[in-house]
Amino acid sequence: MATIRGYMGVSLDGYIAAADGGIDWLRKYDAVDLGERAYDHFIRDIGTVVMGRATYDAITTLGIGWPYGAQRALVVTSRPLADPIGALELRGGDIDALVAECRDFADGDVWIVGGGRLQQAFIERGALDRLELFVVPEIVGGGHPTFPPNGFARSLRLAGAAPLAAGIVWFDYRFDPLTPPGGAGSP
Repeated sequence: MATIRGYMGVSLDGYIAAADGGIDWLRKYDAVDLGERAYDHFIRDIGTVVMGRATYDAITTLGIGWPYGAQRALVVTSRPLADPIGALELRGGDIDALVAECRDFADGDVWIVGGGRLQQAFIERGALDRLELFVVPEIVGGGHPTFPPNGFARSLRLAGAAPLAAGIVWFDYRFDPLTPPGGAGSP
């Protein structure tokens, strides 16, 4: 059974992208040595990347080509892609079916790439196992929040934290299994 993970850079004021979707504030840290927590170490464990359409569209504007050639890539969208930039598979909005599919992968971990909406959908279903956040010393001033407000609340357990180079702080959170209604801890 695959471990489903989040891994993302976040501004100090809680944004993953500026109002225009730009991540220049984050890209200026690309050359920072994050040691064993660096992206090139992380991606070695990833067999599948899953992203929403907005994240896919943002990747196409970076001018870097398709960065996930070694991974199975699933894009959650209701709209067709006219000219995909990489080998990918489209999935509709059935998150429960997507979670089940991701859990069945046996060729590495699954990374929920990009924005918080798709990660939130997995969190709501008790399907995100681990969340690594890299808080960078930047104030973006507005834009796309790490997790858009949706009324869902959930506690996490801190498994690790460390200051890294250039003022970046790494947080490693784990999600305990959700307690079903009427389960342990219910009145």
